[in-house]
Amino acid sequence: MAGLYYEEFELGQQFDHPWTRTVTEMDNVLFSTLTMNVQPLHIDAHFAAGTEFKKPLVNSLFTLGLVIGMSVNDTTLRTTVANLGMSETSFPAPVFAGDTIHVRTTVLSKRESKSRPHAGIVEFEHVGLNQDDKVICICKRAAFMHKRPQES
Repeated sequence: MAGLYYEEFELGQQFDHPWTRTVTEMDNVLFSTLTMNVQPLHIDAHFAAGTEFKKPLVNSLFTLGLVIGMSVNDTTLRTTVANLGMSETSFPAPVFAGDTIHVRTTVLSKRESKSRPHAGIVEFEHVGLNQDDKVICICKRAAFMHKRPQES
C-alpha cells in the first residue's frame, strides 16, 4: 500500500487510521533505555508508585513516534521526501502500559515547494487517543511530499 502524493491531499481531509496498538511495559522500558532516558518515572515501578500516577508513565517521545508512525500507511508511505518538523506538540493525558492507542489525522495546509518543483509541503495534525477516546497526544507535522510522477 502506498501513501498519497501531494496532489491527493485536500485541506480539511481527515483520516481515521484503522491501526490500533496496545502499548506494553517492554515498549516503554526498551525505548527509554535505548534513548538513554533514565528518568525513573518511566523505568522504575517502585519510584513511580510514589508519584501521583502510581505507576510508570510511558515515555512521551515513544508516544509521539507511535502516533506519527500509525499515520504513515494512509498518508506518507513511499510518497514522502522527508519530515520537515513537528510543532505544537502536547500530551494532554498520560499513557500507561496496557493503553490501546488509535490515531486521527487532519490535513491543515499544503503548498508547493519553491525550491523543488516535483514536491510540496503538507501540514498534518495528528491526534492520538486511548481506548477511552481520551486525547493523549496532539502534534502538527510538516512533511515534504513527492508530487505524482509525470508520465512520459
